[in-house]
Amino acid sequence: TGIVGKWHLGHLKGYLPLDHGFDRYFGFPYSNDMIEYAGKKPPLGKYPPIPLYDQDKVIETEPDQRQLTKRYTAAALDFIDQNKDGRFFLYMAHNFPHVPLFASEDFEGKSSRGLYGDVVEELDWSVGQIMDKIRSLGLSENTLVFFTSDNGPWLVKKAEGGSAGLLREGKGSTWEGGMREPAIAWWPGTIDAGTTTQAISTTMDLFVTAVDLGGGTLPDDRKYDGNSLVPVFQDVHASVGDEVYYYLGSELFAVRKGPWKMHYKTLTPYVGEAPETHDPPLLFNVEEDPSEVRNVAQEFPEIIQKLEKVAEVHRATVKPVPSILEMVDTNLIR
Repeated sequence: TGIVGKWHLGHLKGYLPLDHGFDRYFGFPYSNDMIEYAGKKPPLGKYPPIPLYDQDKVIETEPDQRQLTKRYTAAALDFIDQNKDGRFFLYMAHNFPHVPLFASEDFEGKSSRGLYGDVVEELDWSVGQIMDKIRSLGLSENTLVFFTSDNGPWLVKKAEGGSAGLLREGKGSTWEGGMREPAIAWWPGTIDAGTTTQAISTTMDLFVTAVDLGGGTLPDDRKYDGNSLVPVFQDVHASVGDEVYYYLGSELFAVRKGPWKMHYKTLTPYVGEAPETHDPPLLFNVEEDPSEVRNVAQEFPEIIQKLEKVAEVHRATVKPVPSILEMVDTNLIR
């Protein structure tokens, strides 16, 4: 098992990848913006120099981020080479296009979309290198490649933050622009090329899917949020669940079941505004209206009632816990 790239699940002893099931680690322990750049300090004050880890050792501080995508790609290719004769799991988590953006000299000025486009061009190259490696080793029919992202664009960063297209809002919100991401699954011989599915899934499904494909068994002493996507890989018309719960911190902001999405609260992120409560909740058919511009709550009160019951059952199965991030005393960091 290996991770290359951004970890961001703890940077102190006991919280790094090798402490949590990974055998190989090369990358940053957190976001690449936790440095002073463009003459501005990061939100929580001055951070130590950002470290680059190889296994459990810091091999560099403040490395040249223009070379980061190439170095991550080389580490991923080496991991695949080292494990080509057995089963392996690789989590490839590029730092970019998170700001600040960097592209190597080979890709600077290559796109018509400025630095953001150059970064995406280099990421595209990186994915191509990995796919070529899998093919060259004859591993295609025994390897699932799943490509996706963790959140929508950081709109306050404007041109360097990306775009959600027709979707409303972006990162930090529970509108579709903040949560809905593209996903591509590649598995020759199992997944038919060029097909699409309307099945609803979340990134929480990936853990359960990996356990399923690896022949493992999940412990039965807890409830898992994910479902295995293997049935969808085998049949694009299959469904593995039709409910999604949209949280901001530990608070349930929205619920989706099938095409219907109901918002209890909404937020315009990163502008200092408080969340807006909706009573009655907002209701959108996100299959017909993915931009979430036509609130149809008054037209379909029965759908609101059904979603309220779905949310009630869900809340009864979830025990909220304090957010560690909200427990941080920023005065101690500055």
